[in-house]
Amino acid sequence: MRVLVTTQQGQLLEVRVNADDAAGTEATATESETASAPNPIAPEGKELIWGAGSFLVFLVIMRVYLFPKLKKGMDARYTGIREDFEQADATRQAAQSDVAKYEAALADVRAEAAGRIDAARQTVDAERNAKIAEANSKIAAKRAAADAELAAARAKVRDQVAEAVSTVTARTTQLAVGKSPDGSVVREAVQQVMQSGAR
Repeated sequence: MRVLVTTQQGQLLEVRVNADDAAGTEATATESETASAPNPIAPEGKELIWGAGSFLVFLVIMRVYLFPKLKKGMDARYTGIREDFEQADATRQAAQSDVAKYEAALADVRAEAAGRIDAARQTVDAERNAKIAEANSKIAAKRAAADAELAAARAKVRDQVAEAVSTVTARTTQLAVGKSPDGSVVREAVQQVMQSGAR
């Protein structure tokens, strides 16, 4: 009697035939000899057709609908970025022109302030020089008046001293010589001595 034993391991099906004969030999055969198993990696033909068709449908949808919207969005974004850059450049140029105007105004203010300071300094110097000149003229006038008073006082005192010296000299000469000298000669001698001593 023959007994068939089948075992399956994955995709492999093994069939053994056991015979009850005197020799006791077993005959084995695999189903792979009778029928080949399908390849699990290779797709079937209809899968390829469906995949290619789906790809073409998605390609047409993307080309007709999605790509124009994407291109429109990218163009809008590029335009927005370019406008932002142009606006930033315009703002930077406006700021630079404002800074230049500010610096020019600051230079004008500094020049005006320097001019006012110079004018004030010149005014103060002129007033000071005028007051100094006025004070010097007052001092010179007072000095001239004092010198005149001093000269008058000296002249008055000199005359008094000359008169006193003449009197003393005449009296001394009279006592020493015994006769009275001429008053005009004594005065002239006293004047000469006083003038030579004044130098």
